[in-house]
Amino acid sequence: MKHSRIMLSATAALLLGSSAALPMMAQTSAPQGTSTGTTQSGTATGSASANGMDPANNNTYATGQPLATQSKEGFWGHLNPFARKKWVKRQLDPVKGRLNELDQLQAKNSRDIQALDAKTAAGIHQAQSTADQASQTASSANTTAGQAQQLAQQASSQTSQINSTVSGLDQYSKVSDTELLFRPGQTTLNARAREALDQVATQLQGQKGYVVEVAGYSHLRGQAGLTSSQHMSDAVVRYLVEQHQVPVYKIHQIALGNAKLQDASGAPLAPAGNAVRVSVMQNSLAAAGGAPAGTAPAASNNGSVQ
Repeated sequence: MKHSRIMLSATAALLLGSSAALPMMAQTSAPQGTSTGTTQSGTATGSASANGMDPANNNTYATGQPLATQSKEGFWGHLNPFARKKWVKRQLDPVKGRLNELDQLQAKNSRDIQALDAKTAAGIHQAQSTADQASQTASSANTTAGQAQQLAQQASSQTSQINSTVSGLDQYSKVSDTELLFRPGQTTLNARAREALDQVATQLQGQKGYVVEVAGYSHLRGQAGLTSSQHMSDAVVRYLVEQHQVPVYKIHQIALGNAKLQDASGAPLAPAGNAVRVSVMQNSLAAAGGAPAGTAPAASNNGSVQ
């Protein structure tokens, strides 16, 4: 009996020792086909550039490699509840590495998005500034074009007015007609003749584009009539130049003697007897500068010599 008890005690001790040794062997050696955490991390990092991420596989992440399969410890593939901290650390290191990779990738994507947003905002601001500047330039060009159009219209109006003025420079119209009568044999001016000439000179003050036509007539025939009419017209011209400073180039003088002149209707133009006709003619230049109102021809006896 005593010997039997000793054998049972030895058998129990052997069984307890075997059960304690098996967990230790499971912790030091992993099952065949299962890699350690360090080996799996190195393999995943090394093949990240060779294999792309598979979007259809939820087990792939930033590096494109699947997570390591969790190794089993203990009997019949069950996790050993007495696993050591080093073994647990080896199991968690690959997961932590993947998490760090995901954090770095997310931070890089965030920086890229911020940089893209900044570039986009700068491009939009520059495009808006360019558009505003182009709008201002177009508005300024439109204003300049309007001013140029107004200047062109003014220039066209002035050109038309100048053309009208130039075309009418050689076209004169009579605005006044005064006859100075002389007694036979007389060639000097009396008071009434000088008064009539003063009125003519008053009309000419400040005027442009006028011509004074002085025509002398005589009842005498031949050379005697021409000489007499020349002396009478000379007296009129001399008085206008000396007393009223009428420019000589504005006066057209002619001695007609006893010439018989008629207008288009056949009416006589020359006065009967000894006389000088003073006519004021104006053209378009005078009309543009304000021509004096036409006056009725003076009576034939206004400048008569008594």
